[in-house]
Amino acid sequence: MIKISCQEQLLPGESLQAKWDFAARAGYDGIELRAKGDFAFRDRLPELRQAARDGVPMPSVCVDMLHFIGAFDADLRRDAIAQLRSQLSVIAEVGGSVACTPASYGMFSRRLPPFEPPRTPDADRAVLLAALTDLGAHAASLGVTLVLEPLNRYEDHMVNRLDEAVSLVDEAGPRGLRVLADTYHMNIEEDEPTSALVKAADHLGHVQVSDSNRFQPGTGHIDWGALLGTLDAIGYDGHLAVECRLRGEPTAAVAAIPGFLRRWS
Repeated sequence: MIKISCQEQLLPGESLQAKWDFAARAGYDGIELRAKGDFAFRDRLPELRQAARDGVPMPSVCVDMLHFIGAFDADLRRDAIAQLRSQLSVIAEVGGSVACTPASYGMFSRRLPPFEPPRTPDADRAVLLAALTDLGAHAASLGVTLVLEPLNRYEDHMVNRLDEAVSLVDEAGPRGLRVLADTYHMNIEEDEPTSALVKAADHLGHVQVSDSNRFQPGTGHIDWGALLGTLDAIGYDGHLAVECRLRGEPTAAVAAIPGFLRRWS
């Protein structure tokens, strides 16, 4: 049976323990955490340790910062790397295995003026490779994985498709590194999502799910039968982490997602 986790901000409850009580009843298998910058995730360690002792499964963490490893400014890049190193250490300590990051988010799009970024494609690749090499080594030393997430062309100009992420991971050295498939971004960027998953199968380390409109699965036009069937066929055994906006009454919407996904799996 597929494993489904839910990002913490979508779950009702004032504590991780309360969120997990709801999530478990709804059929989830874990909570995906969110990690803000300024070492806010490290500062949550007492809370996270207690949640782990209380049996809350926290298999992954998704970065939630204002700048990322592909920032144009060198100081911002260094900070993003330091934040991610810390987040990898924290998720390892509380029993998780995956930390997620894009190359950037909202920094630049070739689809909007001025259209040409202030850095060449070769320079883009060089800064990403430097960051991934550092972070992959740190992740491997902890026994966890950093996954690189392609975003759509309107949110990032550097890594938009799974094959682009795979190329970077291969060149950086796949030790401690894999790629993340997000169904919303794939719906925009991949020629055919299931074929892209098959080609990236050996590098796939995490999957985030929402529908074609960024709302919860079942509200858009993604072919969930084909997508989940492909994940099963390629032997993906990680979590499907729900990352979406919600249409309808929020609590009911979140509660319905595991049942919907398992009907197609």
